[in-house]
Amino acid sequence: MGRIDINGMRFYAHHGCFEQERAIGTHFRVDLTFMTDTARAELTDDIADTVSYLDVYQVVKSEMMKPSNLLEHVARRVGEAVLAQFAAVEDVKVKVYKLNPPLGGQMDSVSVEVALDRRAR
Repeated sequence: MGRIDINGMRFYAHHGCFEQERAIGTHFRVDLTFMTDTARAELTDDIADTVSYLDVYQVVKSEMMKPSNLLEHVARRVGEAVLAQFAAVEDVKVKVYKLNPPLGGQMDSVSVEVALDRRAR
């Protein structure tokens, strides 16, 4: 079993509970980790024998473009989409950061992390 991490994906999207957030959008960061059997790819050096992180990135990007009110919903939707698209992914952890959130104070980000396990379904 191997772990693949895709860190620091950046998106401009329209998530938030406030109408203005959804209208003008803001910057988000996504970190994603998934477990998959990498044994064959370790031996063959062939991308067909693993889960392509380029393909996973495309799924994340697609989900980030669909507006949501809550980061919890975005993170769950991203994780579910990865599990649905890639049968070889055993579990996935998704952390979504809203950068510079409009909370009336100075901060880098707020974030939500969810973990989904195919075996627990």
